[in-house]
Amino acid sequence: MAKKVADQLVETLLEAGIKRVYAVTGDSLNEFNDAVRRNGKLQWIHVRHEEVGAYAAAAEAELNGIACCAGSSGPGHVHLINGLYDANRSGVPVLAIASTMHTDEMGSDYFQETNTIKLFDDCSVYNQIATTAKQFPRMLQAALQHAYSKKGVAVIGMPGDVAMEKAEEIVTETTLIRNRPLLRPKDNEIQALAAVLNEHKRITVFCGIGCKDAHDEVVSLSKRLNAPVGYSFRGKMYVQYDNPNEVGMTGLLGLPAAYHAMHESDLVLLLGTDFPYKDFMPESCGIIQVDERPERLGRRAKLKMGLVGDIKDTLQALLPLIEQNGDTSFLDAQLKIHEKVMQIQRSYANERGRKDNISPEYLADTVDKLAADDAIFTVDTGMSCVWGARFVNATGKRELLGSFNHGSMANAMPQAIGAALARPKQQVVAFCGDGGISMLLGDLATIVQYNLPIKLIVFDNRSLGMVKLEMEVAGLPQWQTDMYNPDFATVAMAMGMKGLCVDDPALVEQSLREVFTYDGPVLVHVKTDPNALAMPPKIEFSQMKGYAITMGKLILSGRMDEVLDTVRSNYKHLKGMV
Repeated sequence: MAKKVADQLVETLLEAGIKRVYAVTGDSLNEFNDAVRRNGKLQWIHVRHEEVGAYAAAAEAELNGIACCAGSSGPGHVHLINGLYDANRSGVPVLAIASTMHTDEMGSDYFQETNTIKLFDDCSVYNQIATTAKQFPRMLQAALQHAYSKKGVAVIGMPGDVAMEKAEEIVTETTLIRNRPLLRPKDNEIQALAAVLNEHKRITVFCGIGCKDAHDEVVSLSKRLNAPVGYSFRGKMYVQYDNPNEVGMTGLLGLPAAYHAMHESDLVLLLGTDFPYKDFMPESCGIIQVDERPERLGRRAKLKMGLVGDIKDTLQALLPLIEQNGDTSFLDAQLKIHEKVMQIQRSYANERGRKDNISPEYLADTVDKLAADDAIFTVDTGMSCVWGARFVNATGKRELLGSFNHGSMANAMPQAIGAALARPKQQVVAFCGDGGISMLLGDLATIVQYNLPIKLIVFDNRSLGMVKLEMEVAGLPQWQTDMYNPDFATVAMAMGMKGLCVDDPALVEQSLREVFTYDGPVLVHVKTDPNALAMPPKIEFSQMKGYAITMGKLILSGRMDEVLDTVRSNYKHLKGMV
């Protein structure tokens, strides 16, 4: 039998190092599906929702370098969108196969017709549709190359009739070319950077995901500068561990120490971070930014200097030019603040809560202590993300994935699927919110079907907790944030996985030990305190005023019990606000 375009696609994916495709098969994807079956080397992961497939592919790409998902014509394309937006904004290489109706029906408002060029244009670095067999291999190579080199989503439209045509050979390249070029500022720019750093004594280094491979260089630089080191959530796993100068995170999920260090500095050095919140950036000191993508320079803060470079390459060239700072007073002061903050954090984790109102801090801290040193964590957006940010600690081997740029709900469980397939020898732990897990609950069946030993920790606070808090600090009584939840453990068991429900804080550690020793997928449904607060490191007067107004409105409307529960749960937080 002559090789079809669909066969050519499978062979090219395998040659590029892609091991599986996440998809829901159907109509326009059927030729591709059959080519996967006949080839036998590429794995087809049958997810229940294409959004799950896109998120799973994004997680695999972040861990292993590149991955693939697919969606069939019309609704399949639309379902991919949210996960692809997240992948593109996170800068991970994902190839999306968007199969379409036959070419002769294009533009005729055919059944399930979508315009893939318009649909995917805002969430991709490459987006084309092949209408002939000769176009397809050239476009496929270009899509792979764009995804890998530009670190984003590449979409290739593949009409059903093109997929079944006889494959054609082309004279241009068909394989993915992988390389990692040396990328750093010019010598005179490195020298200028060193001169500025050597002039200042009160410097804070703030690190992002761009420091992933530069841990040792960051620590060496901070020691020479006697500089405290803060980090973004995406940078945490790569910067926190074995770092005597670390002062934690800043931002909405962070803690006061890093915020204080940055605002007390004469100079802040931003390394490999596109930290999105300009409100947390100091305005009274100089800021230097180094990033591999020049379009990111200066878009969060006014810069004293902006340089383009890979962080590891740049710091290796910079370090020999940095003089040892003999003054430790600034660093010592920031480390004392950080230690005080961590003592408070530990006190929260030591308070277990009560029946049906388990402390989420205690739960997250216990997971951190019992999980493997090389565990991969995924976190839903919302309150469970806060607890992961504050209580999951780096070891140098752990990874942490979330929807940190796109901020989507329901990402943790799909990302855990991709992580478990990408790294089958590592433990995968998902911090799921009750709102998040509810959105894509059907893909628990995918976890069972492929026997993925994922540990799903469901933080059930019976509400959209982060939205509730946002409304309260704005002076608005929470409205339509309450969640009616099933017993998620029973749902999990109905799906075929082990399920546990924990409503007593005395049973948390025992239950989690059972979870982590079980050889297979587990969902543990934990009833956490719905009134647990997660205050940012910088609290505005307007937020305190709004929160007080909200409590007053609750009292006047006869909801005094809610106010008392909030005060009981958050006495330390509220005392700090006052």
